[in-house]
Amino acid sequence: MSEYQYYEFRAIDQPLDHGEQAEVRSLSTRARITATSFVNEYHWGDFKGDPNRLMERFYDAHLYVANWGTNRVMLRLPSDQLDPDVVEDYCVGDQLISWVAGEFIVLDFTSEDHAREFDFDYDAETSLSAIVGVRAELAAGDLRPLYLAWLAAYGAWERDEYAFDRDADDDLEPPVPPGLGTLTAAQQALADFLRLDDDLLAIAAETSPPLDEIADDPDALAAWVTRLPVTEKNQLLARVVQGGAARVRMELLRRFHSDTTPTIPAPTRRTVATLLDAAARRRG
Repeated sequence: MSEYQYYEFRAIDQPLDHGEQAEVRSLSTRARITATSFVNEYHWGDFKGDPNRLMERFYDAHLYVANWGTNRVMLRLPSDQLDPDVVEDYCVGDQLISWVAGEFIVLDFTSEDHAREFDFDYDAETSLSAIVGVRAELAAGDLRPLYLAWLAAYGAWERDEYAFDRDADDDLEPPVPPGLGTLTAAQQALADFLRLDDDLLAIAAETSPPLDEIADDPDALAAWVTRLPVTEKNQLLARVVQGGAARVRMELLRRFHSDTTPTIPAPTRRTVATLLDAAARRRG
């Protein structure tokens, strides 16, 4: 099979203006470029741009697939909506990294499986649409996508014995978010894209408490909004009119979840070895 690489970028919060589109166009003459997207496939050659730089400057989401086994997805969020210190707890190796660029935090999720080199059957063109919803979930305070990426990173050890040094056996898992047993469609798509093993996820979910139903209750949300100070609501509405609707929505959902979700005692943190051994036993 010939070489195949797929690149897709999305601008979600702010479309690119004509000058920015021209700058991106200079990196590829064949790409399909609009004010909100960049898509190109390569069967020879390579993309001249730097995805990291493009994410820092223009785009909110990026997906890359290569038929030698590399899956990569990147997300950019305002750092006031996702605390970089919280993200750091979930970063691991080259599989999940993050950095701050101006007012944003950029997340970089990567999965490698070179045993599947050129055995390619992935529908890359639909993947980002399926996954990108986790960006809004993260902004609203849902940390399940970060835990899934952490778990998938260590799950790669079962495919590649050289993925980590042996002392990583004793690494402790990060805080376990609630709801791992009931993933959203976008979270499941992310887990699949990062090749997260179902048995490993099931073991991890054993200590994850269920989500509180109030988080998805529209009546509870409406009641919470009515209690906001009028002055603050006027300021938020002005931001919506000025084009900041998406950001305002994410801020409000994050605050709502923070205010209404009951405090749950944190489960005992397990080691990587404990999780992987339990998953192996579950497979039987």
